[in-house]
Amino acid sequence: QRLITVPLSDGEFDALVSLAFNIGGGAFAKSTLVRKLNSGDKAGAANAFMSWNKAGGRVLNGLTTRRRNERIQFLKGH
Repeated sequence: QRLITVPLSDGEFDALVSLAFNIGGGAFAKSTLVRKLNSGDKAGAANAFMSWNKAGGRVLNGLTTRRRNERIQFLKGH
């Protein structure tokens, strides 16, 4: 919550918490997603969820599905 400077709906907040918990607070704080969101680019932030679908440099189907679901939750916003 301290990293985000724009108002969030409950759904947006929940999606961000899910992502931050999964990738870690440090990675979340430094992410393009946070930068875009704080600059007012919610569409860009939503699309940035999808860049967090790799582990060990490999795209994982499970992470792709998780990020897609988080993105949908973020875009629904409630």
